[in-house]
Amino acid sequence: MNGDQGILDAAGPAAERIADLWWAHFWPGLAVFVVVVVLLLVGLYRRHRWPADRAHEARASLWIGVGGIVVPAVILLVVLVFTVRSMAQHSASSRDAEERGLSIRVVGYQWWWDITYQDPQPSRRVRTANEINIPVGRPIMLLLESGDVNHSFWVPRLQGKLDLIPGQTNTLWLEAREPGVYRGQCAEYCGEQHAHMGLVVVAQPPEEFDRWYEGQLGTAAEPTDSAALLGQAVFMRSGCAVCHAVRGTDAMASVAPDLTHLASRQTLGAGTIPNTRGYLGGWIANP
Repeated sequence: MNGDQGILDAAGPAAERIADLWWAHFWPGLAVFVVVVVLLLVGLYRRHRWPADRAHEARASLWIGVGGIVVPAVILLVVLVFTVRSMAQHSASSRDAEERGLSIRVVGYQWWWDITYQDPQPSRRVRTANEINIPVGRPIMLLLESGDVNHSFWVPRLQGKLDLIPGQTNTLWLEAREPGVYRGQCAEYCGEQHAHMGLVVVAQPPEEFDRWYEGQLGTAAEPTDSAALLGQAVFMRSGCAVCHAVRGTDAMASVAPDLTHLASRQTLGAGTIPNTRGYLGGWIANP
């Protein structure tokens, strides 16, 4: 489940500003590099042909002053203005996300993501894992925390990265301009399975997101056949129920991902493998 994580293939306003800022640094940097290389080659070619007089020294001093001080100062000033403007726009979008209500608490653990949709009514809070569903066109505020070591939340096509630090809550906002599935990753080394600590953000049309959210509020479906009943009995008798929660049963633990609506997720193992019957069986047998 690799997915596209290109920072220049932006799909949200925050990522677009980051991409624009990258290009604003890239093109002047490239131009300066080309000019320096050309002047170096010209200097090497004509190193014995310059006249040794005061007029030449004055022209050389002028070129050095303009090329080494004035031009870099102008370039840096333009880049600074562009950067400050992008930062101001980012701050305004962050305030908008706070004002528009929907916030999601994301807690990083070794090596998975615990995700809780906040709501003043506890009965309307949704808890899931490793997958964040958001409505298209609406900024969403993320409350980022860590349950053990430092992690870093990064969905390159939607937003820049931000660290999750134990004992501290950092805030970040997400917005997607179009429906899609966007791959994210822990961007700070956090242990031997760090490379496998992924997640997905699923951006949906608002009405589709509302249906998903209402469905997540329900408890797990009751077993309807002998195989499902046996599976539930095995789950409750084994060590699974000591760590995982399945709402509607006696399994109410919170130290591992909530499995109530596991079948509705696209991936398993923090974005490592697709959520199909075969992969699920293999994951249970040997995670």
